[in-house]
Amino acid sequence: MEVRIYRYNPETDHSPYMQSYQVESVADGTMLLDVLKSIKAQDETLSFRYSCGEGVCGSDAVNVNGRNLLTCITSVNDLKHPIEIRPVTGMPVIRDLVVDMSQFYHHYRSVDPYLMVHDPVPEDEFLQSPEQRDKLDGLYECIMCGCCTTACPSFWWNPERFRGPAALLQAYRFVADSRDQGTATRLKALDGPYRLFRCHTIMNCVDACPKGLNPTHAIAELKKKMLKDSI
Repeated sequence: MEVRIYRYNPETDHSPYMQSYQVESVADGTMLLDVLKSIKAQDETLSFRYSCGEGVCGSDAVNVNGRNLLTCITSVNDLKHPIEIRPVTGMPVIRDLVVDMSQFYHHYRSVDPYLMVHDPVPEDEFLQSPEQRDKLDGLYECIMCGCCTTACPSFWWNPERFRGPAALLQAYRFVADSRDQGTATRLKALDGPYRLFRCHTIMNCVDACPKGLNPTHAIAELKKKMLKDSI
């Protein structure tokens, strides 16, 4: 099996390049992460991120054959060969497949991803009906891998101003939460031509999400809520 990997070490390389590796005896159903580990055993200079290996931590997002995915839950059987692996798009490359996620996390923090409550905190717990809880399905499952945001052309063009699909999905996760009382604050923070409305419903984010979530729908709901509250 031939695997072509994007290589770049800013300390030694003048420019990025693709390096080809041959991996022998790959068993049927082998995950791409295991292939990367076997290449790492051949070439210890190769850098990439991974942690849980179960599609939960989101740390191993890369671009494979032009599509963002998680290496730990992607079988080589499902990929066209030769396999080309590059870092996710739109983020500064630290080394090889490792990118700087600082901008991504900045946008995530900017939407205040936690419950805001102004009323006195109840002694026992915040009550929520099953119907109210159901509204959070498809929102809370985000693992912050960045596959959606780094697949978004609006983020590529405006990485410092557009919040991106992942952050906006989390913003709506709390707007939709019946226990939260910070909707006005959140929507005010998203007002303007870039933070929210730079989304053009291209829907790359939906295609890229490894958890099957729909950030485009969440963004549309934020826009509707902002418009409704402004009337």
